[in-house]
Amino acid sequence: MAFQTLQVQSGVQIPKVLLVNDDAASLFALESLLTSAMDQNPYELVTATSGHETLRKVLTHEFAVILLDVNMPGMDGFETAEAIHSHPRSSSVPIIFITAYYADEMHRLKAYQSGAADYLFTPVIPQVLQTKVAVFVDLTRKNLELRAKTAELSLLNQDLRVQRMQDLKRINAELEQEVAERKLAEQRAHDLSIRDALTGLVNRRSLIQQLEHAVATCDRHQGECALLFLDLDRFKQVNDSLGHQAGDELLRQVAARLLASVRVSDVVTRLGGDEFVVLLEGKGAAANAARVARKISVAHARPFDIDGHGVQTGTSIGIALYPQDAGNAAALMRNADRAMYYAKQNKRGGIEFFREELNARETERALWTRELKHALDNGEFELAFQPRAGVANGELRGIDAHLCWRHPRHGLVEARDHVSGVTERGLLERVDAWTIGEACAQAAQWRGSAAPLPAPPMSVRLLSAGVSAALAQQVLARLRACKLPAGALELQVTEQMLAGRRDADHALHALHQGGVSLVVDDFGSAGAGPGLGLLRTLPFAALRIDSSFVSAIGEPGGEDMLAALVHLSRALGLRVLAKGVLTNGQLAVLNSLGCDEYHGELFSPALQAAPMLALLEQAGTRIPPKSHRAPSRANLSTPRKRGHSR
Repeated sequence: MAFQTLQVQSGVQIPKVLLVNDDAASLFALESLLTSAMDQNPYELVTATSGHETLRKVLTHEFAVILLDVNMPGMDGFETAEAIHSHPRSSSVPIIFITAYYADEMHRLKAYQSGAADYLFTPVIPQVLQTKVAVFVDLTRKNLELRAKTAELSLLNQDLRVQRMQDLKRINAELEQEVAERKLAEQRAHDLSIRDALTGLVNRRSLIQQLEHAVATCDRHQGECALLFLDLDRFKQVNDSLGHQAGDELLRQVAARLLASVRVSDVVTRLGGDEFVVLLEGKGAAANAARVARKISVAHARPFDIDGHGVQTGTSIGIALYPQDAGNAAALMRNADRAMYYAKQNKRGGIEFFREELNARETERALWTRELKHALDNGEFELAFQPRAGVANGELRGIDAHLCWRHPRHGLVEARDHVSGVTERGLLERVDAWTIGEACAQAAQWRGSAAPLPAPPMSVRLLSAGVSAALAQQVLARLRACKLPAGALELQVTEQMLAGRRDADHALHALHQGGVSLVVDDFGSAGAGPGLGLLRTLPFAALRIDSSFVSAIGEPGGEDMLAALVHLSRALGLRVLAKGVLTNGQLAVLNSLGCDEYHGELFSPALQAAPMLALLEQAGTRIPPKSHRAPSRANLSTPRKRGHSR
């Protein structure tokens, strides 16, 4: 039988591709996939269902490429490939193995030893298979064109033969260059699919695949692995102050230090933003997790050189172990993330192992989030009002609006104590909008009373994590709607809320220019705080000293610490407000230190609107702390602390 090289249609030579699979459904699916891509690069598709039939086809046809199933009855794919390549006429035919079974690396090595050009798993990616086939078909077509041109050369005049040979060499070089470029493009496309473009680390998609493989390996061999979830501290500040290019450079340097802190076999991933993950496998992974985390933490504690700026940051790290902390890859990722969240909450730059208690906290946080939404929708919030007095003369100087929640399970509670774990920013902003609206409306009502009443500022503390431009616009709009004058509203800003400094700067200046008084609340409770330079540049009017310093009066060093805070406030040109004053002795010390104002049970507890109005109606504005206590508590409903039923 003559050796059939190619099918010829209308003078055009068509390469042939052989598809071998013993499963009818798989054969049909692959045949459909290949025929759908023949428009741009036509070829003839030949099929076979066994190794013996394949050998018969190879003896009678020349193929551009053979797509060969590994697992076939009788003669399997490896034996068939060896037989094909043992024959001189088919020894160079490229073979691509296709299999549905993920074998080990020895299995794949056997394929390449059998002469395979490639090794693919099903379900195959259509574009990948079509592109690989197209490369061989195109190469074969151009090789056939070379054969035809060579045949022509033998018939041409000897004088033209040298020139024709040069042309052929040029064409062959171009073909080789094209093939090399296609291979390079394939490699680049593969790298882009598994790598983070900014840092060069593996990306989320690749991590999930490797993590699932690691979990499966642990299950088979009773092994273990550890997942470290990392989040940079103060990354937003770098972006805000130095720009996004500096932020990108910081991420690249962080990635380099991460790679230097782990073994070559460990997987380092950038999930996105400033979040990274390290996967530790092998013997002792769980025992090494803390050591690696500490090594990373120490490496990131050193300043980074970003465009000549020394940038100080840190890394909060959460650790989850498999199989101790999770039953699958997704749960391991989730639990490592939770551990990181609590590491960041407890102490920036800390290291936290996952424990079941964190799941309980997460469940509780989710419950409070749902109940907070329900409270907004069903009117469960109300305000209580705690008057503030001058330390020296007992004069009424301000009113603090406390957000209270008539909780269906816990009764009347202080809302701030129960939403500290809620992180849904939009929800907290809705609560703040309600609080500001109610406080302004109540202040306007008292100021509009027919009877002459004192008009001290209404002070509100927000629940949101930061002071945004949108919040400033909302507060100023509410002031205008209630027709409140400048100084009628006081906004309490915690030291933690100043973390996103650039956004907060603009918003705070806008509030100040709109007539809102700004004070720093719980001053001294956040350690190093936002920095004295920041307090000097922002338009604050006063500092509210945390109640823990007041309660320390009488303890060794307590009064000295309080005196230092008062002197610091004076140096910054700010008024001083003390919180939580319970005894005349504490008040006397505050007076001796020159503190301006105070509030607490000594002067008055938090009151509902009606008792607060009665207090305002008392004659004059001078209210001594002992003789002018609030009206009878029988008229009040005092919020309870978290965890106590009403």
